[in-house]
Amino acid sequence: MTQLLVFGAREDAEEVAGTLGEWFPGLGVPRVVRETLAGEDDAEDAQWLVVVEGLDQAALGKVDELAERYDGWRETG
Repeated sequence: MTQLLVFGAREDAEEVAGTLGEWFPGLGVPRVVRETLAGEDDAEDAQWLVVVEGLDQAALGKVDELAERYDGWRETG
């Protein structure tokens, strides 16, 4: 199942993606993308997303704690 980690700053998203890549090397490096909303021209306030797939239930608690350290949160996509 795809998990989305949501952050306000690109630097935070990139740091978390790198950490997750180290913690779970079998996943590869998670993707960092800019949230886009249909019909939205100005992406200035858009959130940064770390897209992760293949995490098991046991890993999600660690992922949630990591996201919270960077003022982010996890959503299921």
